[in-house]
Amino acid sequence: MQAIVETLFDSVYLISVITLGIMMIRGSGGNRQFRLFGCMAVVLGAGDSFHLVPRALALCTTGLENYTVSLGIGKWITSVTMTIFYVLLYYVWRQRYKINGQGGLTAAVYSLAGLRIVLCMMPQNQWISVGAPLSWGIYRNIPFALLGLVVIVLFYRSAKEHRDKAFRWMWLTIVLSFGFYIPVVLWADAIPMIGMLMIPKTCAYVWTVLIGYFAMKKECR
Repeated sequence: MQAIVETLFDSVYLISVITLGIMMIRGSGGNRQFRLFGCMAVVLGAGDSFHLVPRALALCTTGLENYTVSLGIGKWITSVTMTIFYVLLYYVWRQRYKINGQGGLTAAVYSLAGLRIVLCMMPQNQWISVGAPLSWGIYRNIPFALLGLVVIVLFYRSAKEHRDKAFRWMWLTIVLSFGFYIPVVLWADAIPMIGMLMIPKTCAYVWTVLIGYFAMKKECR
């Protein structure tokens, strides 16, 4: 039952975000903000597919324990692409609210993203090992969480300042995604049921993409 339900859920998720992303790229009409948003959605879906597709294959065939290498590599790729996702979301913020300058803020975003990617590349993560260390899972997610916090604050302040109804809940989607993700990082190995929080986390990302899509439909007529 888990194999069927999880595979269906992940299939709908991947197809939905990639399709919405392509539609946004094609329908942006030269609007850089929504073209970036579309690219961001495609990066999200394509990156997650490297982990979710092997997981679906594992669940529907011989089990997760026989797909350790492909699942580990997929998780590593997803970790990098999720970092890129937030950098693109930062540039969506800059485009939407016509932000100029602020080189220090941009440097901070790139520094956090770069540190996160470097930490993901370290062999100590033991991506393809059954017993990957929790400590490195925490290390690599510290700059990631800080990057997310920066983006949360930026969208919260700007949407409130500009009375931007279309993006008024963008900050909340990111809060929810991290709120569901962090317990998985910390406790999923000890309490496997906590891994179920990845479902609402995924829904939060779908909400993020839908915010951009509906805004494009309204603003690019």
